[in-house]
Amino acid sequence: MSFRLSGHVALVTGSTAGLGKVSAMTLGKAGAKVCVNYHRDHTRAEHAFAEIRAAGVESTLIRADVTQKDDIGRLYRTVADTLGNIDIVVANAAPEHSPRPFENYDWDNHQHMINHFLKSPFLLTQAALPHMKAQRWGRIVCIVSDVFHRGVAPFSAYTAAKGAQIGWSRSIAPELAPWGITVNMVAPGWIPVERHQCESQKAKDDYLAAIPAARWGIPQDVADAVLYFTSEEASFVTGQTLCVNGGLCPW
Repeated sequence: MSFRLSGHVALVTGSTAGLGKVSAMTLGKAGAKVCVNYHRDHTRAEHAFAEIRAAGVESTLIRADVTQKDDIGRLYRTVADTLGNIDIVVANAAPEHSPRPFENYDWDNHQHMINHFLKSPFLLTQAALPHMKAQRWGRIVCIVSDVFHRGVAPFSAYTAAKGAQIGWSRSIAPELAPWGITVNMVAPGWIPVERHQCESQKAKDDYLAAIPAARWGIPQDVADAVLYFTSEEASFVTGQTLCVNGGLCPW
């Protein structure tokens, strides 16, 4: 199995750092043209984009808030003019979040999470569907989280929004299957990336001690799962969640 993506155009949201950056790089090395997306940190985005281009990936860098319909429309039009129509969508962008007791949440915290994990994939998929249906081929991959499956506390707003994203993905998967469009989810455990630099050493040690595989996951572990779901070899797989967490499961 080659997992080649030549002839396809991929959008990976939030792809200038962490899991998104490695996923964009991996899809590009497999032959896809890639839209690299960011919202805020322009300097970091330029560095990441230069690294992706240096790896030989045909790509474009677009700043867009993927929770906003107008921004998504502009992004899709720009990509169509430069790389071609998007037929692979990897919904990876996530807001900053930190654990807090339930009493310290308000509804704005929940809405912020819902905007990123439900509204954004909804808008991204709606914008991609006309082309995907016309060519009877498409791939939608949502980066969810194993916190939903494991009931991790105290992350109730984040966990609730991820649960909604999982339910939404599972529901549209059979609806879109007749058009050759698959919808799948990759659920990473805690995989340390740039945004985890401030975590305490004790928290890291405790988590590592609980992983049956006895090692930390790395972004490439997640990117490889994304690559599989976007490949032709996964054409008969849809509505599925793949936990990438070294066996750290609740069952």
